[in-house]
Amino acid sequence: MSELNEHPNVRTAVRYHRAVSRFAVGEELAAFFHPDAVHTQLPNALFPDGTVRPLPDLIAAAEQGRKLLADQHFEVINTVASGAQVALEVTWTGTLAVSLGDLRAGQILRAHIAAFLEFRDGKIIAQRNYDCYERLSPAAPGENGGAHNTPALKTS
Repeated sequence: MSELNEHPNVRTAVRYHRAVSRFAVGEELAAFFHPDAVHTQLPNALFPDGTVRPLPDLIAAAEQGRKLLADQHFEVINTVASGAQVALEVTWTGTLAVSLGDLRAGQILRAHIAAFLEFRDGKIIAQRNYDCYERLSPAAPGENGGAHNTPALKTS
């Protein structure tokens, strides 16, 4: 990945994922995006109908994620850049701060993500996520790691 990090859009994409890992919100998060940006999550275990969010809704989802998660981490495994497009292979891990349905506070969730970002003027104008969540199963009493997988949990 070090060779690809030389591409300016890849550097921005990696910085963006690091900021989201820190629960960046508001202006800090918005700084990565073009004002006309749209974030699309394709259907997955947490969002069976998928989501399409313009920038204000993306910022609001990040705020919600801060309340639902105790921590989260995005590990960028691979990147490919071509012109204004960047493709990322990412592993996301988060720990629930609160119980959510059958999932208990403290459970560790995990998703394997393919994210496709399109840039305009050095900012993200479009992001499409294909999130593959590991089995979301309730933790047994006294067990933290029963589920592996995020914005209503994850924002990226």
